[in-house]
Amino acid sequence: MLATVEGPDFIALQVNDVPAAATFFEERLGLRRAPASPPGAVVFTTGPIPFAVREPLPGTDLDGAERPGLGVALWLRTTDASALRDQLVQAGTQDVSPLQDSPFGPTFSFTGPEGYRLTVHGG
Repeated sequence: MLATVEGPDFIALQVNDVPAAATFFEERLGLRRAPASPPGAVVFTTGPIPFAVREPLPGTDLDGAERPGLGVALWLRTTDASALRDQLVQAGTQDVSPLQDSPFGPTFSFTGPEGYRLTVHGG
C-alpha cells in the first residue's frame, strides 16, 4: 500500500528577527504564544494548524531574497476581515490591499514581517 500525506501539519516562516516577527503577529493579528517553543522559534496557538516564526534553517539566506516566500500563498482566517483590515491600516502595516469578495468570504492581503505577503479571509 502506498503511504499518503493527510495535509499540512505545521507552518513556520523563517525570519531574521524572531522577536520582532513574533511581536507583529501578537500585536497586529492577535495571535497567542504557545506555552512552549523550541529554541530559535516562537510557536503560536493557532488551529487547526500550528504556526510559528523561526530562525532561518542552515543554508537559508533570507537577505538575498527580494520577497521571501515568493510562490507560496499563506492565508490566515479571521472572524472579521473588514475590522482586521482597518486595524492593520491604523497600525501602519505595509501594502494593505482593498477588501475584496471571494469564494472564501472577504479577503485582503498585506506585507508582514520581513516582506512576507500574507492574505486574510473570513467573516
